[in-house]
Amino acid sequence: MKKYLQEIADWLGIQKSALNPQVTGVSINTRTLQPGDIFIPFRGENVNGHRFVKDAFDKGAAASFWLKDEPNPPEDVPLLFVESGEKALQQMAVAYREELKATFIGITGSNGKTSTKDLVAGMLSPYFRVKKTEGNFNNELGLPLTILSLEDDTEFAVLEMGMSSFGEIEFLSNLAKPKYAVITNIGEAHMQDLGSREGIAKAKFEIISGLMANGQLFYDGDEPLLRPFVENAPSIQTKSFGLNKQNDLSIIEVNFTEQGSTFRVAGELNEEMSIPVLGEHQVKNTLAALLIGKEVGLTAEQMRDALKKIVLTDMRMQVIEASNRSIFINDAYNAAPTSMKAAISFLESSSIKPVKWLVLGDMLELGENEKQYHEQMSEFISNDVFTGVCLFGPRMEWLYGRLVEKFNEDSIIWVENDYEQLILFLEKRINEKSIVLVKGSRGMKLERVIEPFQK
Repeated sequence: MKKYLQEIADWLGIQKSALNPQVTGVSINTRTLQPGDIFIPFRGENVNGHRFVKDAFDKGAAASFWLKDEPNPPEDVPLLFVESGEKALQQMAVAYREELKATFIGITGSNGKTSTKDLVAGMLSPYFRVKKTEGNFNNELGLPLTILSLEDDTEFAVLEMGMSSFGEIEFLSNLAKPKYAVITNIGEAHMQDLGSREGIAKAKFEIISGLMANGQLFYDGDEPLLRPFVENAPSIQTKSFGLNKQNDLSIIEVNFTEQGSTFRVAGELNEEMSIPVLGEHQVKNTLAALLIGKEVGLTAEQMRDALKKIVLTDMRMQVIEASNRSIFINDAYNAAPTSMKAAISFLESSSIKPVKWLVLGDMLELGENEKQYHEQMSEFISNDVFTGVCLFGPRMEWLYGRLVEKFNEDSIIWVENDYEQLILFLEKRINEKSIVLVKGSRGMKLERVIEPFQK
């Protein structure tokens, strides 16, 4: 974004500043502020961002917002006086979005949002100018910041859309106005706020709210909870993807090696593809990228070449070779029952290494049925397949109670919060024949278990 301050005032419908510097970015944090940014101070219960406005100018800010009811504004610096910093930020993003010619792609779902974003952006990047959501900038503040960071010549903007309650995806979709929308799946995350998986499906389907008139929705066709919403939106162009052969694009066969996943698809495309990522669920996420690639005119060969070089954000089925030549699969960014089952299923079917270990941490935000969800994981963990299991976190004691009779005491451990105890247990038991899946919710920080084993 490159705009003069008076143009931004026009966007917001407010009084112009006497000064008119050029603004080349937006910042809400002076620690990451770049020269030329306009600084947006937020005022909360514990922190008042107006305290940092001087610091922002010292670091090269071109201008700053200032809340109208905040006393003692600094003089002789470019300020815009607004009622709400958050709403002004969002208004800026709406106005800038209208000026951009880029094709917007919105991605939501209970699991796989970030991986799918990376897959879509990575497939398009060799052939177009592409910008994607960075980090967790996928909410009512992060998404406007992402839009305002787009260059004028951006051709595709791949935006992740997160939520915790009803109305949030609707807001983000109306802000971004995507041409293509993706729903990766419906899981159990945010059950405590949305009440049921049906509620989660309803909240995710809000992504069609801002879909452009000629837009398309790509969705998980294996999920029956989405079908009623699709059937009740006949004016929306849709394509489904998944394991079921009745989908518009389906997986026929998958094979795994230490280098990643090779698979065949059928339907809209009949091709063999590969990605340097493990897991059938990641292959399924790739189907959404393939459908979008086909819509924008990429050939099968172009998509195949791009997918071979995909790099996913860390801690998404990330392969890490340990110093003792064992392999860790770091899937520790987040966890819910759906994604945990998928990761366990991958390891069960894998032939990469013969000795298979699970390191599982608490699944958070599951609401009143969290005990049941943890206990149910025992149905997917067989002592005929897995050599041992390490469980971490207070909720995983429920799963331990179900598994302790399956595994002997030398092959299962539960600890509430002691990483070192878990690490010592593993150190004595894994070797060059071992593959270890590490998965838990973000709050469990299970990647700490892997760090001592890395080269």
